[in-house]
Amino acid sequence: MSDTKRRILALVSVAGLVVAGCGSTAATPTPAAATPTPAAATPTPVASTPTPAAGGLAVTFIPKQVNNPYFDAAKTGADKAATELGGTVTQVGPSTAAADAQIPFIQDATTQKVSAIAISADDPDAIVPALTAAKAAGIKIVGYDSSPAKGAYDVFVNQVDFSGVGVLLADWACEEAPNCTGDVAILSAAATATNQNAWIALMTSTMASGAKYANLKLVATVYGNDDPQESTTQAQGLLTKYPDLKVIVAPTTVGILAAAQVVKQTTGSTVKVTGLGFPNDMKPFVADGTAPVFGLWSVPDLGYLTYQIAAMLVKGTITGAPGETFTLPSLNGGKPYTIGADSVVILGPAFRFDKTNVNDFNF
Repeated sequence: MSDTKRRILALVSVAGLVVAGCGSTAATPTPAAATPTPAAATPTPVASTPTPAAGGLAVTFIPKQVNNPYFDAAKTGADKAATELGGTVTQVGPSTAAADAQIPFIQDATTQKVSAIAISADDPDAIVPALTAAKAAGIKIVGYDSSPAKGAYDVFVNQVDFSGVGVLLADWACEEAPNCTGDVAILSAAATATNQNAWIALMTSTMASGAKYANLKLVATVYGNDDPQESTTQAQGLLTKYPDLKVIVAPTTVGILAAAQVVKQTTGSTVKVTGLGFPNDMKPFVADGTAPVFGLWSVPDLGYLTYQIAAMLVKGTITGAPGETFTLPSLNGGKPYTIGADSVVILGPAFRFDKTNVNDFNF
């Protein structure tokens, strides 16, 4: 069996956890943990290594925002890892994606002396002082999904190679536009999101440098802040402002679903939608031709890998130094992971979903 087939089988297996944890589809997330009381604006560093209650491994996950299906799916993987290792996961965070909204949650976790903080940065720089204080308190910091600034984390878990996603987004837009020709718009999440900006930059540079994309024109990049209503409004605005629009590219699970819904509800629209989304969300839009192709990685695996790395950092098995290796039997086909430059670990390649395989997945 090829490594790709093993990864797909593993993803289908883990997807059951998403359904159990998030409801019948990924669009119905499990309610997140209650919002903590913010700590003082300037937390006092603690010299000693934090000791979680009962001596177990306690990891606080701080996503860009709570009640987001993507981050709830990641938490199911973290929960699985915590069960295997005898630790705990607490997920807290802001209800809306904003540059400094995560700071009180970082400070609160620091006050609680958790073992590690896993964070997907709304803004890579705004959270640096709070993360620095947490590190000074002996807490390990693992970035995931969207990176904090370099130096503010011990390890960053990148879901995919950024350049690979940029090329895929450009290719899918080309595939969906008639004869790879016409106007293309991007519906992103927050304007400060590290991962979104990197993917968009690489998508646009790919389109600018490749002869096959010469007849595609990027007319706009708008931001829905991973909010369903705001993403819907932005998608509607694109259809109104650009009557010759051919493709909306949404590299965000909230944005791609909103865009597909808007296009389907707009009488006579021939606009196509692509980007990054959940198979369960996008199945009807693949079937009716609104979104013929899109992609994503195993989001539960992202949470699982993040928790496992947090545990290894706390135990001292790894330090986060480039060149270190480790192996997790259930991921990467059992092959070792290597920590790369800037202390980055890459989960693996994205999956392509289309009519040939989208119904084989359930998350």
